[in-house]
Amino acid sequence: MCGIVAYLGPKQAYPILIKGLQRLEYRGYDSAGVALLNGGLEIHKSKGKVSKLEEYVKDKNLSGTIGIAHTRWATHGEPNQTNAHPHFSQTKSLAIIHNGIIENYSTIKEELISRGYRFDSDTDTEVLINLIEDIQINEKVLLDEAVRIALNQVVGAYAIVVLSVHHPNTLIVARKGSPLVIGIGKDEYFVASDATPIIEYTKNVIYLEDEQVAVLSRNEELKLRSIKNKVITPYIQELEWNLNELEKGGYDHFMLKEIYEQPRSIKDSMRGRLNAHKGIISLGGIRDYEQKMSQAKRIIIIACGTSWHAGLVGEYLFEDLARIPVEVEYASEFRYRNPIIDENDVVLAISQSGETADTLAAIEMAKQKGATILGICNVVGSSIPRASHAGSYTHAGPEIGVASTKAFTAQVTILTLMALRMAQIKGSIPKSKFMQLLNELEHLPEKVEETLEDDGIIMEIAKKYQNASNFLYLGRGYNFPVALEGALKLKEISYIHAEGYPAAEMKHGPIALIDENMPVVIIATKKGIYEKVISNIQEVKAREGKVIAIVTEHDTTVKNIADYVIEIPETEEMLVPILATIPLQKLAYYIAILRGCDVDQPRNLAKSVTVE
Repeated sequence: MCGIVAYLGPKQAYPILIKGLQRLEYRGYDSAGVALLNGGLEIHKSKGKVSKLEEYVKDKNLSGTIGIAHTRWATHGEPNQTNAHPHFSQTKSLAIIHNGIIENYSTIKEELISRGYRFDSDTDTEVLINLIEDIQINEKVLLDEAVRIALNQVVGAYAIVVLSVHHPNTLIVARKGSPLVIGIGKDEYFVASDATPIIEYTKNVIYLEDEQVAVLSRNEELKLRSIKNKVITPYIQELEWNLNELEKGGYDHFMLKEIYEQPRSIKDSMRGRLNAHKGIISLGGIRDYEQKMSQAKRIIIIACGTSWHAGLVGEYLFEDLARIPVEVEYASEFRYRNPIIDENDVVLAISQSGETADTLAAIEMAKQKGATILGICNVVGSSIPRASHAGSYTHAGPEIGVASTKAFTAQVTILTLMALRMAQIKGSIPKSKFMQLLNELEHLPEKVEETLEDDGIIMEIAKKYQNASNFLYLGRGYNFPVALEGALKLKEISYIHAEGYPAAEMKHGPIALIDENMPVVIIATKKGIYEKVISNIQEVKAREGKVIAIVTEHDTTVKNIADYVIEIPETEEMLVPILATIPLQKLAYYIAILRGCDVDQPRNLAKSVTVE
């Protein structure tokens, strides 16, 4: 939620800031703004996407070698120019950009109003910058000390950068609960919500930890303290991503590019971890916890959105292969219902960004109760891996499209490797079956490539149903989570109402919706309870519903019943979710395009949900 970028160095700041905002726009696009310091402190901001800001500043003086910029996903106050960041302090000597929520802002605001402060916006951010200024003036302390004192008074989450007229060579940076990374170049500093705006300039970065405050000064080394004033030695890491991973590479949209990257991203998630010929699965990140995991009383998977759907597939995998009981929980609900957890539980946290606020909070609660925390994340150095005891990175590469595609299939791939490794340790499946599954898994990227080849039938279906008001997605067993994920993709980017259900549950309510105008997507591959799914298709057809079926190649039975069929290669039942998801991603994409929707930046959504 929200994108932060800042620069201090010898170069002109504006071109770096605006390019950084463009790279971060997937985090929020309600409004955007920039503050530049060149003698005076100038703030320019506008409602809408970054392109609107670029138009707005065309005739402005944009010189300056220090500046901050922000693209917003609105929390406090409607998305308009006034509520856009950066925000001035009352004297206009300070400016701030902020990601997160200050929960006690109203109390602080009332106190400041009683002291004569006035507020232009509805945001909690303007309250914070005025609190910092009030402390600086009344306690007569330096800016970094005023920031530190202010942050000890606020409750909530924040990632902030503060700029001051009176300190023209310094940026003050701090975080708690919202990500912030500092890039270190030659006599220059870069700050951003994630590494995407930084990688073009340097690969040396520092990931701020919670409750840390950094002082970045021109031609000086970075100074790092906790908000309790403890001096901290910075830890510099090297970025793994490449710049070309952040470009569209000739595709019309990042989402389409990322759909087509899945043969590589799945292969990369298995690289160095799977040797089918030798029967080896090596998950170095969790090696020290394999026995703990295999002997766990239960595994609790916590996640949100698409990652939750991956967790549902994981439930089938762990219970089917390794015979370990699994519960899959929405992180946002798990943390508030006083769950029963103890030291015999393993909590598996899944998040593409590694910054999902609800998942992070659930992790901390589970740790306090003694559980072992393992993470599955895509972004190296993000908060969830640092908060976990151990885990595995998916190595899917940057995912810029807001609707997750390659991250989902990479997460399911890692869960498959984990479940198979637990089954190997426990001896819960025969060795011959284990070797067969490994061999099929190793060849999965080739089958994903094959699945991506034929667009004709998917485009035909998209044209037919682009104006539908509702879709129903049905699946059974391993394919029930696929139905949920397919429905979510359509909702996210085309704004068509869609619901996923277990196919057998259709008779317990949803069947009332089916008529000649209702498209029903059914995952009907030959593995699993195939005959039962055929019965469900016949139930839909008996009520004149329109059936779009995902089938195993060369299937003729479903083809004779369904209105449309999309074929995928034959594979093991446990691997069908990876293949079956891909045509559903493409169907959502093409319908959204035909409806004129912005598939990379759908309305009201942001990529990384760093607030509750």
